[in-house]
Amino acid sequence: MAMGRDSEIQSDLIVTWAEIPRSPGHAFYDKLQKLLAEAGFDAFVEETCKPYYAPRMGAPSLPPGRYFRMLLIGYFEGIDSERGIVWRCSDSLSLREFLRLSSRDKVPDHSWLSKTRSRLPHEVHDQIFGWVLALVAGHDLVKGERIGVDGSTMEANAALRTIVRRDNGETYREMLMRMAQESGIDTPTIDDLVRLDRQRKGKKLSNADWVSKTDPDAKVARMKNGSTRLAYKPEHAVDLDTGVIVAAPIHPADKGDTTTLDPTLEAAARNLTDIGLAPTSGDPCGLVTDKGYHSREILKDLDGDIWKTRIAEPAPPNGYLRWHGDEAAQKAVYANRSRLKSAVGRKAMRKRGEMVERSFAHVLDRGGMRRAWLRGRENVHKRYLIHVAGFNLGILMRALFGCGTPKGARGVSKAFLFVVQTDVVLVTALIAEFEGEKAMLLIVFTPEGT
Repeated sequence: MAMGRDSEIQSDLIVTWAEIPRSPGHAFYDKLQKLLAEAGFDAFVEETCKPYYAPRMGAPSLPPGRYFRMLLIGYFEGIDSERGIVWRCSDSLSLREFLRLSSRDKVPDHSWLSKTRSRLPHEVHDQIFGWVLALVAGHDLVKGERIGVDGSTMEANAALRTIVRRDNGETYREMLMRMAQESGIDTPTIDDLVRLDRQRKGKKLSNADWVSKTDPDAKVARMKNGSTRLAYKPEHAVDLDTGVIVAAPIHPADKGDTTTLDPTLEAAARNLTDIGLAPTSGDPCGLVTDKGYHSREILKDLDGDIWKTRIAEPAPPNGYLRWHGDEAAQKAVYANRSRLKSAVGRKAMRKRGEMVERSFAHVLDRGGMRRAWLRGRENVHKRYLIHVAGFNLGILMRALFGCGTPKGARGVSKAFLFVVQTDVVLVTALIAEFEGEKAMLLIVFTPEGT
């Protein structure tokens, strides 16, 4: 038998419908597609985005529903860049089915994603996040009784070597060159600059003195791994009973926890009000945070309000507290300490460490948002909101179908064991289902043998 040889493939001029390759579908994305279709996702998105498109002018652009679906794919597949999302969608027939693309349609290019994101304002992305939150709340997955708040860091799409001084526009390298020449080194080398930078006193990078030319919104901050980068600060308000994120603003990375808490609580209260779970002074919502949010002013402002605080209290600097006649602060701090030390408070703190940290692990690490590839806090927040919406959809999918991610859907299996025994026979039947395929094992025991 002669060896077969590959040659150039000549495309057929005419291809019938039966010959066009199709995807058998993906267990996760098929169920997610059905869920979105039954809830009227595309109709809501198109109606929300309608004011930002011309009624009758030019060729049709990227459908808004397809744009948001591609961002959801970025979360579920853990893809950080928009180019990577386009490549992954082009390479998968099941994702093309999820995007509602026919065999003749092309996956939108990454430039279309950028154009659509620029066209749609931040309010539209916030409304889509709110729609998903209402969908999840409709399945009784948002309680609104205890909210945990915490922040993390996200690396910006800007390098420290691009920062310049705010006063004269001098770069960091130019500053080192000037300092080397002032110290007597006429033509300093790279090693000289590194040595000078390491040995100079008062070395620091203050956001008051330095700014990034490529992304002015990014701030110099210390990351979770101890490195110093230009970054943003995402903050999550999480329902501790279900793990659903009810608010996810992004703040400047140089803002402290006590500064960013109020805007996060305002966003959480607004979103809870939209789904009919608004906290009131008569029925307050529990607020559980770590000691970075502890402040006398915050506790005084929240005392008797719609939030019942359980904020971890740091150790006093001198071993005891001085009030200087501020009885309101003393009352608020002691009340918070009493709630914190109760059994309910200790349980809530353990729940906060579990639920809030898990949300950051899913969205930032597994979801691919630990490093941003967009510039500008508003652009980053637009995509971050849809990633968080994907996280909430994953919780809903897990509650309805038993899997919250595409990878988890591949391992979903069911097995049923039936045993029937009589005086003369013992019948054991095992029925297993894995990825849509079913198999049965039947074993019969009789006095004569198996």
